[in-house]
Amino acid sequence: MRVRKLLVAVTAVTAVVGGVNVPAWATIEAPGVVANAVTLEGAKNFRDVGGYATTDGRMVRTGVVFRSNKLSRLTDADLRLLTAVNVSLDVDLRNVKERRDEPDRVPPGARYQVADVVSLEHGLRFHDNAAVTLVKAIAAGLLNGSDNLGQSIGYPFMVDFVGADHAFGDLLRAIAANGSGATVFHCSAGKDRTGWGSAILLSLLGVPRAAIEADFMLSNDKLGDPKAVELSWLRAAFDEVNHLYGSMEAYARQGLRLDDATIAALKARLLV
Repeated sequence: MRVRKLLVAVTAVTAVVGGVNVPAWATIEAPGVVANAVTLEGAKNFRDVGGYATTDGRMVRTGVVFRSNKLSRLTDADLRLLTAVNVSLDVDLRNVKERRDEPDRVPPGARYQVADVVSLEHGLRFHDNAAVTLVKAIAAGLLNGSDNLGQSIGYPFMVDFVGADHAFGDLLRAIAANGSGATVFHCSAGKDRTGWGSAILLSLLGVPRAAIEADFMLSNDKLGDPKAVELSWLRAAFDEVNHLYGSMEAYARQGLRLDDATIAALKARLLV
């Protein structure tokens, strides 16, 4: 039983850290997003998380949180630019091999924090039966016509895997606590683990789902690859949240273990 469980886990978490060969989906224009004011030569998928309107009429501040692909190839000019926009915290969602093979280049004075989404530090535990989650994800991927079943599997497991809860919870607590400047968080391509992290954050801030989906799909444009992400993957993660918790708010509190103070701090820091 443990061997089968491990196989399911390895299949799922491996899907999150890589994989292409996905069908082309139409690019969705992101409503309300500001023009990207910061462009990095060494990180094509670097962009501001802010600029979106919320359902209660507020806006997500720009210049506070950035999302990106890996920072190992930043140029010296890129580092100067990150210093100029006051990036003081870098949160790395990648696994240990990715971090060892391509370590981040961090702006001088900025703190570096690891929030490994696929770490087994907290054990090999799931909120639901892993085999059932796997079968459902494969079925949904086939139904949606996905050519990349690995990613169709990986996204719901980012919600179901307890280790991922710790990583995304740590990410959001780090953003909330970073009062000294801006935060950048990233994985390798800046589209899967980073994409789900952005979706969680924007959901908690009250950004409409359509805008969150559009923001997710911008990775296709930023990476110059119409096959980089597929909307059905993101929706599979949201579906798993609804299945396990009923809402993103409950997921944040029960799954990611965010308390009232952290959620309030995120809103105070990011909403205007």
